[in-house]
Amino acid sequence: MRDLIKRARWSQATAAIAILVAALGMAIPAGPVRSEIPEETFKALGLDKSASPKELYEALSKRYNDPAQGAGPGSLSKFWEPIPITKYLNPRDFYEPPQSVDVEATRTQCVECHTSTTPGWVHSWQKSVHGNLDEIRTLPDSDSRAYKKAMIVEVEGNLRSMGVLGEGEALKEVGCIDCHIGVNKTKGQHKTELKMPDAAACGQCHVKQFGERESERDTQTWPQDQWPAGRPSHALSYKANVETAIWAAMEQREVAEGCTFCHTLQNTCNSCHTRHEFSAVEARKPQVCAMCHNGVDHNEYEGYMYSKHGTVYQARGDTWDWNAQLADAMDKGGMNAPTCQFCHMEYQGRFTHNLVRKVRWGFEPTTKIAENLSHPWFEQRKEAWVGTCTNCHSERFSRSYLEFIDKGTIDGIKVTEDAKVVLTKLYEDGLLPGQKTNRPTVPEPEKENGPGNFFNLFWHKGNNPTVVEYEFAEMWEHHKIKHFKGLAHMNPGGYTYSEGWSQLIKSAVRINDESTRLRDVAELRSKVEKLQPPEKRGDILDLRTPAQKAALGGLGGLLLLAGLGLYLRQRR
Repeated sequence: MRDLIKRARWSQATAAIAILVAALGMAIPAGPVRSEIPEETFKALGLDKSASPKELYEALSKRYNDPAQGAGPGSLSKFWEPIPITKYLNPRDFYEPPQSVDVEATRTQCVECHTSTTPGWVHSWQKSVHGNLDEIRTLPDSDSRAYKKAMIVEVEGNLRSMGVLGEGEALKEVGCIDCHIGVNKTKGQHKTELKMPDAAACGQCHVKQFGERESERDTQTWPQDQWPAGRPSHALSYKANVETAIWAAMEQREVAEGCTFCHTLQNTCNSCHTRHEFSAVEARKPQVCAMCHNGVDHNEYEGYMYSKHGTVYQARGDTWDWNAQLADAMDKGGMNAPTCQFCHMEYQGRFTHNLVRKVRWGFEPTTKIAENLSHPWFEQRKEAWVGTCTNCHSERFSRSYLEFIDKGTIDGIKVTEDAKVVLTKLYEDGLLPGQKTNRPTVPEPEKENGPGNFFNLFWHKGNNPTVVEYEFAEMWEHHKIKHFKGLAHMNPGGYTYSEGWSQLIKSAVRINDESTRLRDVAELRSKVEKLQPPEKRGDILDLRTPAQKAALGGLGGLLLLAGLGLYLRQRR
């Protein structure tokens, strides 16, 4: 905690110098960007840390827009067509200006028109920092928002470096035109020039934050290839979406785009910073994470809210100063329990827009991760988590709980893998219902890769998938992940009884029962089929030989008859 406060004070001192320079009317040179962008990103971009804001932004934007590095609709795009809403989820690739408005609008005209047509946008913008930069510039240093004065100075330095602002020129406001036409433009053609801003548009002003967010690609380098490079992350979330085979294969595009609504963070910044206010206060609260981080496959929000951390937040959060930046949240903001943002944006005492530098288990815990937790890559991330936890807890408690998470997660993986063995054996033996007679091929580009695939949750036809496969898909993609998330977010019900372990056991029991039933039926079918079948399906008693007729005598015959009836019912 002392180191955290010391670094925060150093940041404040740096900001104060920038504010003083600006107040004296001195031109700020376009020097290197001082940020928490990791070395890995500068190396990946082929830049030195002394790079100017212009050089850094151009390199980041070039990569951001490169299809070979994750941009665009992906390699499966030939299998699906965008629908009207898609243009807002991936504006760079699909947005086109409306042709109904043909006017070259000035900055003032934008506001005047939208005050009557979309007043909600205008009201949000007017309340934002963008709408009144001078209000921030005149704040007393005692105001918890005063750190934003340094941010304005930083943004102006970025724009001067890019030649968008002249030397000594101040940024008057950030209006409609700046985001939807071009920064510092005076007018724009609505019909041809209008654009829906993507993350790179925000990054032109906020180079540091853009670079931090984009650095998620460079710090997610799994040593045993447990996940593709740079994933899972916000920076490549859309790529992870469009490269999912069943997402591309689904005919029901409105349902499929439900995935995109959460996976659009790669494309825009407004999932966390809702347009048009872009409130930092909103972005600091756990609810902003809830839209995506909830539900059956990643219930982080529920796990957090039902934890002690979440309980304190719900009981005391209204007394905290949400205008204080995260570095000051405990020292000056009154925060006495962490939020999602505090834990996941903190890294070695600093706060950045890279939220994955401590990720160890990824989105889905797997055996390949469990078997390699002693590798230095995983150990280094564990140590970073110890540093985060010791902001509030002792080091001994922190290490104990992190070990608790790991061992509990490994237990959940084992139950899942044991059930997979049972299901796979059924599949290999051809015993799944309809497997040999009623198992339609999955739609392209999806491919059937054994039983219990991800597509089982989103597509079905005939006996593909079967009930037991759907059960297993829920087991590994829902219950196992929720088990881990409950452990990681300190929600006992989320991993022991309400969710997690108890649900894993339920699925394992069902899969084992189904295996027994299917094997019993297969054995009975095998015995019955050794008998010559009757000429007509419904004429069960019309048997061909005296031996077959004799077989029906006594209790054994009755049992055989019952088995034959069960077999015929199965065939129907």
